[in-house]
Amino acid sequence: MIIDKRKAMAVAPILRLGFRPFFLLGAVLAALAIPVWIAALQGWALPAPVGGWLAWHRHELVFGFAGAIIAGFLLTAVQTWTGRPSLSGRPLALLVGLWLLGRLSWWLPSAWPLLLFNLAFLLAVAGVMARLLWAVRQRRNYPIVLVLVLLALVDLLNLLGVLLQHDAWQRQGSHAALWLVAAMMTLIGGRVIPFFTQRGLGRLEMVQPWAWLDLALLVGTLLLALLTGAGLLLQPHWGCAVLLLGLGLGHGIRLLRWFDRGLLRVPLLWSLHLAYAWMVLACLGLALWHAGVALPFSQALHALTVGAMAGLILAMLARVSLGHTGRPLELPRGFAVAFVLLNLAALLRVLGVSFAHQPALWLAALAWGLAFAQFLYCYGPMLCRTRADGHPG
Repeated sequence: MIIDKRKAMAVAPILRLGFRPFFLLGAVLAALAIPVWIAALQGWALPAPVGGWLAWHRHELVFGFAGAIIAGFLLTAVQTWTGRPSLSGRPLALLVGLWLLGRLSWWLPSAWPLLLFNLAFLLAVAGVMARLLWAVRQRRNYPIVLVLVLLALVDLLNLLGVLLQHDAWQRQGSHAALWLVAAMMTLIGGRVIPFFTQRGLGRLEMVQPWAWLDLALLVGTLLLALLTGAGLLLQPHWGCAVLLLGLGLGHGIRLLRWFDRGLLRVPLLWSLHLAYAWMVLACLGLALWHAGVALPFSQALHALTVGAMAGLILAMLARVSLGHTGRPLELPRGFAVAFVLLNLAALLRVLGVSFAHQPALWLAALAWGLAFAQFLYCYGPMLCRTRADGHPG
């Protein structure tokens, strides 16, 4: 723990707060993972991970990439929420090491180390969050710990599926994890998107939340995750169609309440709102699939993964990295192109594949890779250097 400025400044900048290493490494994984996945699909001679490329793809884009960003965000935000120092220095380096071992373990002969390191990472993040939140009895954020523990449980299910070559368990675990990440987006996004919008536009008042709607969306999304993890929703089901329709409408109501025409001129804001709009679209598309409409499941699911999750992650990376490195909330020159590229990747993966499957996949992978490469180019140096305002962190 870092308890004073002198000790804080003695730590290498990259290890002063969780967002620094995890945003950087998560973006590196994102920039490489999709192009590598598409290359593997095309039959390129690449060293195969344990369990095969499909198992790797299912796991790494949610537990690896999204897991890193969630950890980085939470381990940074909890310091603000509680007023207590979060992980820094050697303890943070050990946590980063666990995450890296989880990524490298895909190329070991056995899946046991893969399971061990990945579970240890998620449970360690949950433990740190629980300890800091419990110290100040901050009950408002206890659900975050619950979501992290549930993520560890569905990761166990997914990786047991890899270990035992049980495809259904892999699908149940990875798809349940997607809805748990969506629950985190519902919880955190419901707080920061209206707040960032109000601050970014200089408005005097923030749109006040409807507590009943926030709770309904969170509980509904967690229910969806649990039913998926239990294997009850791998096939179309009318009950799931109703639940997803309700979630889509609820998220849509939120989005309409948050909207202000002024945000269309601010890339740091429209990127957040557009990502949230993809979540509305994903819920409605998956509702149609569960209702029996002839709509490809994979395309609807990728509206959630590429459009909503990756879109919100990139927008949050861009905003949070500026604020926590002591810089003005102004995008690096030309960085708005990265938001355009990622949304183009989503359009190609969700709609383009219906017209020209292989070219759309390659173009989507290229646009995705370029978006995260631009983040690394513009923000990588910020994450590795001291704050611009001279403060520790």
